[in-house]
Amino acid sequence: MSSHVLILGGTAEARALATALCARPGVRVTTSLAGRVARPGAVDGDVRVGGFGGAEGLAEWLRREGVAALVDATHPFAESITANAARAAARTGVPAVVLRRPGWRPGPGDRWHPVPSLDAAAELLPRVGRRAFLTTGRLGLAAFAHLTALHFVVRSVDPPEPPLPPDTHVLLARGPFTVAGETALLREHRVDVLVTKDSGGAATAAKLTAARDLKVPVVVVGRPPLPEGVTAVPDVAGVLERLGLGGS
Repeated sequence: MSSHVLILGGTAEARALATALCARPGVRVTTSLAGRVARPGAVDGDVRVGGFGGAEGLAEWLRREGVAALVDATHPFAESITANAARAAARTGVPAVVLRRPGWRPGPGDRWHPVPSLDAAAELLPRVGRRAFLTTGRLGLAAFAHLTALHFVVRSVDPPEPPLPPDTHVLLARGPFTVAGETALLREHRVDVLVTKDSGGAATAAKLTAARDLKVPVVVVGRPPLPEGVTAVPDVAGVLERLGLGGS
């Protein structure tokens, strides 16, 4: 009998997991995308786009579609989605796994300033630099909109949502990025502070190496905590093991 796995996706890890699960006989895979990115990458298996209507809507979808396992492979900062997934899994009894790539860790030469939130980053920023490279995504930029004395370079995949700081230069680009490219960008825009979320992964880590090489300080926004009682696995192999699908 076919086993239906729902992946809450939107990350490279989610795409890799869908590919791995689709290669398993008897496994049906549906990846759900929030629809916030205009042109998401190709995904193996079935794809649905849009929200579920909160935890209860997701629970109803799990029941209706006969889902045997739920994998939350969303972005590490998709806090509300992760909370709804945990509640829906608890209500339905559907086994759930959270897939989270490991966060970044500072190394020798890094000048990191850890903060717990975007608001905390905005509060600290004027004391660290005047020309900020902001790579926190297109949402949440309102936290920086009041910083009228700073110049911002904002990079995101799709156009950022207002309000934005008044002195902002927008770059639309999708990773992965190279150290050489990031170094050139920091120099071209005379960036003296980098602001990033602790997203983890290799696709956007080059900016951290470039900042280290140029001795540019980095304001790092920490990840929100997982819901109580929820633990994460760091890779696709860990998910397959938890689902009893490990091995070749």
